[in-house]
Amino acid sequence: MSTPNGRFISFEGIDGSGKSTQAKHLAASLKAEGYEVILTREPGGSPGAEEIRALVLQGETDRWSAETEILLFTAARRDHMERTILPALAAGKIVICDRFADSTRMYQGLSRGDLRALVDQLHSLMIGREPDLTLLFDMDPDISHTRAVERDSIDSRFEDFGAGLQKAMRTGFLDLAASAPERFRIIDAARDIDAIAVDTLSTIKAHLG
Repeated sequence: MSTPNGRFISFEGIDGSGKSTQAKHLAASLKAEGYEVILTREPGGSPGAEEIRALVLQGETDRWSAETEILLFTAARRDHMERTILPALAAGKIVICDRFADSTRMYQGLSRGDLRALVDQLHSLMIGREPDLTLLFDMDPDISHTRAVERDSIDSRFEDFGAGLQKAMRTGFLDLAASAPERFRIIDAARDIDAIAVDTLSTIKAHLG
């Protein structure tokens, strides 16, 4: 089942909020109902962007300056848009993206100085599009950070910045949602996986109409 002009849905939240698990659940549920779905992620989602992912998510916390990170993330996002997201939307598919520009606004905009304006300038210049709908998976940063550290992923560079960054990001994400209520829906991520999955699917089906 295709959707006219496609639908671009992003999943956002602090590390350990369970959004990646829910993105997989949602993709499977929609496919079971006959929708054409592309599940992708950022940074990454295209061959070139996946190479940049390894550069920015691995290594020491001071490997790159914040400005260099913003440029790398923007380059990865541009390639992802050109090669994966836009072709899928043109084909009428539903694109579910695990993180998008809002994560860059939070991570690079908050991790080492206030660079949010620079992130937005580059986004406007090189990307120029927001998702049709963004689901924000919200929960206590202390709990989510513990989950993220226990996960022990190779892509853990930003988790190493500590729980303080996660707390600032939660506030930042909620502020973003408040500033764009037409795009954001907040999902309580402090519940069991099945309850969250039901809520997520219901929210998406309402959006699809």
